[in-house]
Amino acid sequence: MRMDEAFDVSPGKLAALKERILRLGIDLRRVEESFTRGGGKGGQKVNKTANAVVLRYAPLELIVRCHRERKRTVNRFLALRELVDRIEMKVSPRTSERLQEHERLRRRKAERERRARIARIPPCSEEPSP
Repeated sequence: MRMDEAFDVSPGKLAALKERILRLGIDLRRVEESFTRGGGKGGQKVNKTANAVVLRYAPLELIVRCHRERKRTVNRFLALRELVDRIEMKVSPRTSERLQEHERLRRRKAERERRARIARIPPCSEEPSP
């Protein structure tokens, strides 16, 4: 995969992605890129053009397919960002922002369940003994 082509995203997002790729040591030459036809909303532009992106990263056996936008360049960027997220989750789980967000949501849900369980417990009522 080549990063020298223009992506239709802000330079800041592109720089952040390149920095993550360098930090994780991802070899972009090992990323296989292919384009397929999309589907769904968008009409003729989506259904007749190959703007859905499929990325394969053989060393970790990861496959990412992205077709969120009508533009191929934006889909390439989104697919690459998703691939980098998945690689980071496998290679470096401690630094993965996505795993940290998942853990934060898991803790919040557990706390809600604990509070609900406490609220369901009926209060103790002492009855006089006969």
